Amino acid sequence: MLYWLSAFSDTIGPLNVLRYITFRTGGAMFTALVFVFLFGHSIIDQLRLKQGKGQPIRSDGPQSHLVTKKGTPTMGGLMMLFGLVVSTVLWANLTNRYVWIVLGVTLIFGAIGFYDDYLKVTKQTHAGVSGKVRMLVEALIALAACYFIVSLGRQPFATSLTFPFFKELVLPLGWLFIIFGAFIIVGAGNAVNLTDGLDGLAIVPVMIATGCFGVFAWVVGNAVLSDYLQLHFVAGTGELAVVCGAVIGAGLGFLWFNAPPASIFMGDTGSLALGGMLGAIAVATKQEIVLGIVGGLFVLEAVSVIVQVISFKLTGKRVFRMAPIHHHFEQLGWTEPQIVIRFWIVSVVLALVGLSTLKLR
Repeated sequence: MLYWLSAFSDTIGPLNVLRYITFRTGGAMFTALVFVFLFGHSIIDQLRLKQGKGQPIRSDGPQSHLVTKKGTPTMGGLMMLFGLVVSTVLWANLTNRYVWIVLGVTLIFGAIGFYDDYLKVTKQTHAGVSGKVRMLVEALIALAACYFIVSLGRQPFATSLTFPFFKELVLPLGWLFIIFGAFIIVGAGNAVNLTDGLDGLAIVPVMIATGCFGVFAWVVGNAVLSDYLQLHFVAGTGELAVVCGAVIGAGLGFLWFNAPPASIFMGDTGSLALGGMLGAIAVATKQEIVLGIVGGLFVLEAVSVIVQVISFKLTGKRVFRMAPIHHHFEQLGWTEPQIVIRFWIVSVVLALVGLSTLKLR
């Protein structure tokens, strides 16, 4: 909403700063951070009161979790989503359709995760919404989002796949791109969901990846910068940097409460929402493959589960001591802080590789 005040910049000169995406991105980050700080404690108190026993802990998971994490409330993603929405509405250009598409995917995926968390908490079981039903709903939402994203772009580029490190390599997929894009969104949502298993493990890599895509959105949405860096220009996507700023601010606020020992868990409410958001921004900015690089940690977590399931079904043997892979390292004797911090380091390295694609072409 504040962006609209820039229309009065001819009369009130300082308001011209609201035209700049970089300024509004910083404002969105700060606003979301303050919002989560201010209301975080009350949200946690309400969730603890409503949930009673908190998030049910899997009996087949690491045995230490039955002691260290028992009674901790979940659905912490709610505080991030509240901060994200308030901050985005306040600082983004609300006439930008990309903002509403990404925000829509984020909130609907968050609603799916919320219902899943609700069933787990009320029934005190780790089994929530049926996996098939959840995947179907996610796929339908992702398909709709990709359709709207494609409709905003220019053809045939809007339905083509671009490749990092190559200037002109573009693969036309036609309307199959909508299916591919939906796969990216659903895959990202569930990959982040699988990563969310230790205190602070998911939120920092999400913020790192979001920061990278904030840069990509700003560059790809700027005709001059994209031409200089030989990236494909996608008009309007620069505004998504404001959304990314809001996510980072909300994530920092959440980390304050999620740092070990966590006062609250993100839950599917947050992990599905943030993963879906990353996927939607990647599709909008035509950086789907870059997401696989920057979000390589999430890919690794998801692949470890897929490999484990396939191996056990085909051979009756497990490749990892436990999946997702962060539990494998727990079984090897790594402490929780060791796993979390080392995974953060991996995320930083992957982010640097992803950012290098801006120039190495």
